[in-house]
Amino acid sequence: MALRSPPSEMRLAVRRCSGYFVPAALFSAGVNILYLASPLYMLQVYDRVVSSGSVPILVMLTVALLIALIAMAALDHCRARVLVRAGLRLDRLLSERVMTAMVRQANTLPGAAKSQALRDLDTFRQFITGSSFYALFDAPWAPLYIIVIALLHPLLGVIAVVCALILLGLALVNEWMTARLLGEAGEAASRNYSFTEAAIRNSHVIEAMGMLGALLGRWSHDRHGMLAAQAKASDRAAALLSLIRFLRIAMQSLILGAGAYLVIQRDATGGIMFAAMFLLARALAPVDQAVGGWRQLVGARHAYRRLDRLLAAFPPLPASLTLPRPNGKLAAQGASVFLPGLSRPVLRDISFDLDAGETLGIVGPSGAGKSTLARLIVGIQAPSGGVIRLDGANVATWNRADFGRHVGYLPQEIELFADTVAANIARFGAGDNGQIVAAAKLAGAHELILELPRGYDTMIEEGGANLSGGHRQRIGLARALYGDPSLLVLDEPSSNLDMEGDIALGNCLARLKEMGRTVIVISHRPVTLNTVDKILVVQAGMTRLFGARNEVLAKLGQPMPAPAPAAIATLSGDRAVRQSAAAGG
Repeated sequence: MALRSPPSEMRLAVRRCSGYFVPAALFSAGVNILYLASPLYMLQVYDRVVSSGSVPILVMLTVALLIALIAMAALDHCRARVLVRAGLRLDRLLSERVMTAMVRQANTLPGAAKSQALRDLDTFRQFITGSSFYALFDAPWAPLYIIVIALLHPLLGVIAVVCALILLGLALVNEWMTARLLGEAGEAASRNYSFTEAAIRNSHVIEAMGMLGALLGRWSHDRHGMLAAQAKASDRAAALLSLIRFLRIAMQSLILGAGAYLVIQRDATGGIMFAAMFLLARALAPVDQAVGGWRQLVGARHAYRRLDRLLAAFPPLPASLTLPRPNGKLAAQGASVFLPGLSRPVLRDISFDLDAGETLGIVGPSGAGKSTLARLIVGIQAPSGGVIRLDGANVATWNRADFGRHVGYLPQEIELFADTVAANIARFGAGDNGQIVAAAKLAGAHELILELPRGYDTMIEEGGANLSGGHRQRIGLARALYGDPSLLVLDEPSSNLDMEGDIALGNCLARLKEMGRTVIVISHRPVTLNTVDKILVVQAGMTRLFGARNEVLAKLGQPMPAPAPAAIATLSGDRAVRQSAAAGG
């Protein structure tokens, strides 16, 4: 017998909200049962009160009706509140998990829409708290109203069944005609949002080179495609919704007319005629409500599926034993990275080893795979083949929170967050003031930070917009140094530094060497390679040379001039590799 696959995270999260859905269903039952009070009131008034002329009975029935309607309104309000709490519960269950998956997705698929998953979560959460969701609770009660109509008279029951089946069929036609178009519109919207995010992120480039007009043409093409699909789906849905509403009103009139015929034939009373009309309207209301909110329903369904795929693609990392603080011994064993759509691997069979406390300089032409190698070393990207080990442990499977305490990483593109300088340096943990200042001093950023309007309490704007590139780089370096990590990976740490920053960086690297920290430096600038013990030359994703600095320089046939901090090498091909390595001598 085939084993059943375990339920998905999304399905489990929805199940864990059943503590709210069950009360909502019970409140819906009360609402729908109490709705019968109006037709019954009408039936009694027309058939008994009017014929008997009894005012006390009329007053008693009216009071009972008002009590039932007040109770129905209270239950409906309780249902709405319960579903809002269900949405909050769902968000608490999934928001952090979705955010974690988004971060891992961004590391694996840099081109993915950055915030689409959170929009999907909000779309699904808002659906289950909105009025369109009520139709799912009210629809099961439609047969009850049809049964009551049939009890009033079989002919009226037959008419009610036929009307319900016609509207149900039109709802299925609506699904068939609009679901695909709405799905395509949703995917197009996701792509358009992703392109918009990229445009805003690179606004300075757009303005500087006059790209706005041409870029708007590209952006408008995607957006118009999205709107065209939405408009086509909306036109179809609107046509069907208009037809359904017409038929619903026509059906109410039809059953009223059928009731009138029965009254003429003395087979029914006036109360039955009007009660059947109200009951049919209530029975058909969920279909009308569902079709009216069909766009929200389809959007929520697609959002659910995208979230399901995202969480399945990036499952929770298994709990692992907390390892002791590493000494810093690093080894790459045949590390390779293959990406779909590329004719050659990004990295192929990269191998090297570093003892604790050694410094490695990685050089090579642009596009050689140096930054990808840095991502492998810090474990944010798993190699397609081979392994990177820190003190013998695979960095890709090391618990991320535990591993991060022992590693400092300065990426090539530095992103600071909208919070204080101190919070950014402390990695948003329970920062120790002494460690924050110590990291800033080691990075040579302490005096620079004190010159800011509020020092360490200065608020950084989104993306560090109120700081220069050099300020961001030195604060980013302080963040990498926070907590005295055993391993540091610095990707182009001097790309935005001036002469003073270069000197501060050189002093920092020398101090790290004295402290016995293992340091990986990827750089094109000589000052950052002056203190390295070994050099790894990467070209076309492969190891060209690896060894002690002087040995590598000798193999390249290059002299070892005195350090020249102001010199900047531009890499291109083999000549660029030799220039960069020679400058490090």
